[in-house]
Amino acid sequence: MIPAEEQAQRRVALRALLAKPLLVADTDGETLVLIRRHLTELREWLNRETGWRLVADSETARLFKTATTLSDASHAGRGHNKEPFGRRRYVTLCLALSALARADAQTTLGSLADDVLTAAAEPELADVGFTLTLDSRADRSDLVAVVRLLLGWGVLSRVAGDEDAYLSAGTDVLYDVRRPVLGLLLSGSRGPSTVTAVTFSARLTELTAEPVVESDDLRNQAMRRRLTRRLLEDPVVYYDELDDDERVYLLSQRHAIARRIAEASGLIPEMRAEGIAMVDPDDELTDVRMPEQRTDGHVTLLVAEYLAHREQATFDGLRAFVRQAAAEHAGYWRKGVTEPGAETELLAIALEKLSALRLVQADGHVVRSRPAIARFALSEPTIRETRKATADAASALF
Repeated sequence: MIPAEEQAQRRVALRALLAKPLLVADTDGETLVLIRRHLTELREWLNRETGWRLVADSETARLFKTATTLSDASHAGRGHNKEPFGRRRYVTLCLALSALARADAQTTLGSLADDVLTAAAEPELADVGFTLTLDSRADRSDLVAVVRLLLGWGVLSRVAGDEDAYLSAGTDVLYDVRRPVLGLLLSGSRGPSTVTAVTFSARLTELTAEPVVESDDLRNQAMRRRLTRRLLEDPVVYYDELDDDERVYLLSQRHAIARRIAEASGLIPEMRAEGIAMVDPDDELTDVRMPEQRTDGHVTLLVAEYLAHREQATFDGLRAFVRQAAAEHAGYWRKGVTEPGAETELLAIALEKLSALRLVQADGHVVRSRPAIARFALSEPTIRETRKATADAASALF
C-alpha cells in the first residue's frame, strides 16, 4: 500500500509531466525536484501503461510522449497573438533547430537568421515551394515566433535585447543556447535521417511507427498502451473511432484501465455508451478550456448549446445563429461583433475549440455534433415552489 502523501506527490509529478512534457530547472525547479524524487516509480508506471520514456536530471525532465493520431492539428504551436503555426513556421522551426545544433554556446538573432537563410537556400526546399528571404516583416515575424517558442521551451535563454526591437529597428538580440535541452526535443520512435519514405504522410507514419509484435501477450500490451495514451491525451475516446480489436479490448478492460489512470493521475473516468472521457476536476491538464469568459468563450458556449440539440448544422445556419447572438449580446461582447462578416471569425474561433475538444466534427459544408456535446444541452428551467411559498399560499386560504 502506497502511503497517501507519497501517492499524492507522485500524482502531482505525473500531472506536471502530462501538462508539460519538457521541464527545465529555471522555471520548474520545485516540480523537477519532485519528479527526481519519484523517478523510478514514474518511469515504471509510464513504461508499463503507456510505453513512454522518461528521462530526468538536475536540469531537465523530458517525457517523450508520442502523438495518439497524426491528423489532429488542434494543438499547434502558437505565436504572440495565439495564432497557430502553419507549415511555413514549422519548417522555419526545423531550420532554426538545425542551425542551433551547430551554433556556439551563445548566438544572436541576426546570426541565427543568417544560418536559417543559408539552410533555406537548399534546392530540396525550393523544389517543394518553400522560400525564405527575411526581407519582409512577415518572414521576420515567423522567425521571431519560432525564437519565442524556443524561449518558452527553454532551448534559448535571452541575455540582452528584445525581439520586438529586432522587428521594428533591426536591433540584435543575444541568447544562450542550452544544448542539453535542445538534445531532448525529438520524440519520434526513430531518427529522421533513417526515414526512407517520400511523401509527407508516409514519412510521418514511418517516423512514428512502433515495432510490430508477434505474441498475443505483446499485442495486448501494445494495445493497452495505445488506449491508455489516448485516454490520457484525447478529451474523449469514442468507440466508433477505434478499430475492431481496440474496441473489443477497451470494452472488456475499460474499468481496469480507467482505474489505473485515475489512481496515478487523479483524472476521473466518465463512461458512456459512445466512449470514455477522463475528466480533470482541477482543470489543469488541458490547453483548451471550456467554458471561458469574454466574447469568444460566450460564443463558443452558445454554439455548443445550439449544436447539442441537433445532429448537424450547416455553416450558413451557424453563421446566422452567431449573427443573431451578436445582436442580442452586443452590449456585453467586444466591439465590432455586429459588423458585416464578424460572425465568420467568431464562428471559426468557436468551432476550432469545439473540434479540439472532440465535441464537433466539420465535414464539408456541415458541422456534425459528437455525442459528448450533449453535456451542453439546456432544457427549459423547472420552477418549484419553496416550502415557505407553499405555506404562505395555504395560510392565505384561511
